[in-house]
Amino acid sequence: MIKELDSVVLTTDLPAHGLARDDIGTVVLVHDGGKGCTVEFMTLAGKTIAIVTLLANQVRQIAKDEIAHARHVAVAA
Repeated sequence: MIKELDSVVLTTDLPAHGLARDDIGTVVLVHDGGKGCTVEFMTLAGKTIAIVTLLANQVRQIAKDEIAHARHVAVAA
């Protein structure tokens, strides 16, 4: 179960927020027993890109054998 302050992976593109599938964010609030959560997505330099409330199926836990990948974000200028 995903908890507050967990790092999670986005499972879908959210172009309105400048976010893409597989972006990594931090859970800041869990809603309704885990049915949803609010997640903060930020650049590697620490600038917040978006804080988004998502359904549980729009994020997943990070697997132990995954590695992070960097990409440029247009809205982070």
